[in-house]
Amino acid sequence: MRKVAVVSICFGLLFIAACGSNDEGEEKLQEHEEMEKQPDDEKQPEEEVVYTETEPLTGVGVEEVSPYRPMAVMVNNHPAARPQSGVSQADIVYEVLTEGDITRWLAIFKSNPPEEIGPIRSARPYFIDLADGYDALFVTHGWSPAAERQLRSSATPYLNGLTYDGTIFQRNPERRAPHNSYVTYERVLEGFRQASVEVEREVSANHFEEERISYEDDILSSEVTVHYRNPYTVQYIYNEEMDAYERFSNGEPTIDFANQERISLQNVFIIEAPHRVVDDEGRRQIYFNDGGQGILLQNGKALRVEWMNEQGRIVPMKDGSVVPFLPGQTWINVIPSSPGIAQYVSGLENGEMSSEEGNGY
Repeated sequence: MRKVAVVSICFGLLFIAACGSNDEGEEKLQEHEEMEKQPDDEKQPEEEVVYTETEPLTGVGVEEVSPYRPMAVMVNNHPAARPQSGVSQADIVYEVLTEGDITRWLAIFKSNPPEEIGPIRSARPYFIDLADGYDALFVTHGWSPAAERQLRSSATPYLNGLTYDGTIFQRNPERRAPHNSYVTYERVLEGFRQASVEVEREVSANHFEEERISYEDDILSSEVTVHYRNPYTVQYIYNEEMDAYERFSNGEPTIDFANQERISLQNVFIIEAPHRVVDDEGRRQIYFNDGGQGILLQNGKALRVEWMNEQGRIVPMKDGSVVPFLPGQTWINVIPSSPGIAQYVSGLENGEMSSEEGNGY
């Protein structure tokens, strides 16, 4: 009897311990479930990532800045070249007229180099000048006579598809020449190395602020059009959710063919500059030395500014001070100062420019 009693007591103690353990486990489970039910604003906030470095041409924080010089690439904007590859990863893009109504892009890569870039087209002198403002490695497939003289006589490091067609520059058989020349970033970098060009160098930073400065003469600008003639008309439509301007060519979204990403920009800068036709082919000189008028689009607002050439870079100014860019990507559209913004740009909602006024030149 005594053994049976002892065994019964032991089983009883084990049962109580087990129940206690189960009760404790259920309490913890209930606590966890209650925490999951809490609204997001009552949960502990995630720690904000603090970066020690900032990319010089985007103002975006990073753990480590790439040591490589910027790479400035002449990108084709003919309708047969669309959609282009790599441009969604450009820090800065300049869009400028060449002959006639054709625009071409100078895409500057530094912080986020893409695998493939193209199609590549030929250079003009003013594109070289813009690239030099960033101490960039210059990539082109062809050149005008004036651009050839400038590149051959200057210190600008360049690679030309006329020399490296089929090696550094590869043709895409699915597109017709001259709209099918492509490069990869790594292949170009190796080409410069083999040419004994210094590819690593510190880059001076553009002006950035985390938040946009407000001005009394800010204008709402949810949709702005730059009226280069068709098929080169450009629209920028503000996406409030993304807090960025999405780019369109002739009403079609501008998509990066390589990664299918939309071109979305934190800064859109439209500037006037003097243009002059200099030969029978319609080639131009464009003057970037003396500054002029401009429109800066940020956060769904437009601001009338002036611009200046700061050591080769186009910089917005207001009342004698630099207007900083927001961290992110920048697109700079250059238009002729005659007839200028009043005829080339529409969509500003203060009544000064209506959609009927922007009708090209």
